[in-house]
Amino acid sequence: MKLRTLLIAAAALPLLLVPTLAGAIAYFITDDGKPSVCYGNSARGRLENGKRLRYSGANYRAYHIAGFLTGRTFMHSAVRDAVRDAYAALERSDPGLRFVYAEAGWRRGGRFWPHRTHANGTSVDFMVPLRTATGEVAEMRASVLNKLGYSITFDDQGRRNGLTIDFEATAKHLLALHDAARAHGIRIGRVIFETPLQRLLFATASGQALEGRMPFMKTPAWVRHDQHYHVDFVVPCRKE
Repeated sequence: MKLRTLLIAAAALPLLLVPTLAGAIAYFITDDGKPSVCYGNSARGRLENGKRLRYSGANYRAYHIAGFLTGRTFMHSAVRDAVRDAYAALERSDPGLRFVYAEAGWRRGGRFWPHRTHANGTSVDFMVPLRTATGEVAEMRASVLNKLGYSITFDDQGRRNGLTIDFEATAKHLLALHDAARAHGIRIGRVIFETPLQRLLFATASGQALEGRMPFMKTPAWVRHDQHYHVDFVVPCRKE
């Protein structure tokens, strides 16, 4: 009797695993060809068929494997396409630069603690590009000890422990996002970046082209936005 039970269980195992494997494959697929649908707004909303970038590409990577594997980097398909194409454009124009994208939202949207937005796939955080004291390109070092990079702080000149925010690269990235978003029928609705750092951003050669193309929040946010800049995209969403 026990042998018969084991044989039946062994025969049924592949059938039981199919939904699990299918779900896992769907979870890691970056594009199934179906567009996303967003509902509500970035503060209160949800998302259907959320997408995400690959963990890393030629000139970018996710902020931390833990955030990626736990599903904190999903976004609307149009946003994902714009972010992907902006990186591709920068790879052609500035192949030496490196970028790090951070949190976006859950695959199905909804409340995204500890963020107040990121609820419907239209918000994405980007870690600031960095330079060493000798001018070499550097990247944010995230770990569980610094809240995956979100507890790292810079002074009002964009400096920390021998590293400096690359404001020119930041401006180039935002301009590339602006162009890529428009190509996909969406636009940038708001950028949140620490207020004192905006002056240094706009002072760069590329930064001078930012004002007028996208609105920046001029008042301090509820948490510091110096280690990252938050971008809200305007995407046609359905009402709840």
